[in-house]
Amino acid sequence: MTMSEEISTVVAPQVLLGNHLKALKLPTFAREYEKVAMESAQDRADYPRYLLRLCELERIDRERRNIERRIRLARFPQTKSFDTFDFGAQPSLNKALVLELMRCEWIDRRQNCLALGPSGTGKTHTALGLGLAACQKGYSVAFTTAAALVHELMEARDERRLRALQKHLSMVKLLIVDELGYVPFTAVGSELLFEVFSQRYERGATLVTSNLPFDEWTSIFGSERLTGALLDRLTHHVHILEMNGESYRLATSKKAQRRSAHGQSQTPKTSNEGDPSTKT
Repeated sequence: MTMSEEISTVVAPQVLLGNHLKALKLPTFAREYEKVAMESAQDRADYPRYLLRLCELERIDRERRNIERRIRLARFPQTKSFDTFDFGAQPSLNKALVLELMRCEWIDRRQNCLALGPSGTGKTHTALGLGLAACQKGYSVAFTTAAALVHELMEARDERRLRALQKHLSMVKLLIVDELGYVPFTAVGSELLFEVFSQRYERGATLVTSNLPFDEWTSIFGSERLTGALLDRLTHHVHILEMNGESYRLATSKKAQRRSAHGQSQTPKTSNEGDPSTKT
């Protein structure tokens, strides 16, 4: 009798099976095989159908874990989808184009997307929704604000790890840079950010949101030459989402205030008639 056979006679088969499934990284198999075996026996399913059910559960669970991991690595400030986006509040936004972008074919084609409009019009929500759709379809995503990215690049340069950071940013399938235009950059910061966009040109998809029209981007980068070269790269293969309506947040706030005021006006006033304490 071999050593493995001796071990098998001592250790319960369930324990050995659990160890093997753990080593093979099949946690759903380990968790569900007894339950599925009972269901298969009741349905008189043969062995191939039993294994097929387990494989289907494992694949579904593995894909769910992979999506959760991609969302975690994307570092979204919050998870938002288009299920909660009010397209009616932004009639200037091309809904058909947004739905097309959700299919993520533009990411495969390594194109860019620019979301432009005043503050509060839903640019970040749109970026988060497209980023979430990309994670769900199997693409790696990185989300950051423009100011945070420039700060990270300058810090990496000072710590002699700039090349490693640039390599990471160039390899992610979709890079989302939010809030470009809120903070002007130094000459060094502008050059570092330009280098990120330049390295991704025709190599990866980039989504940028900005509150400024293109003719005002020079105020961010401080150089017409650099701004022109950047726009040339970003707008070569680009989808532009324009959001020129009223601030979505402001409109939502106004609606809440109107509802509150209406509710107060409907509240019946308390009468003091008949209360002895009110009589003089």
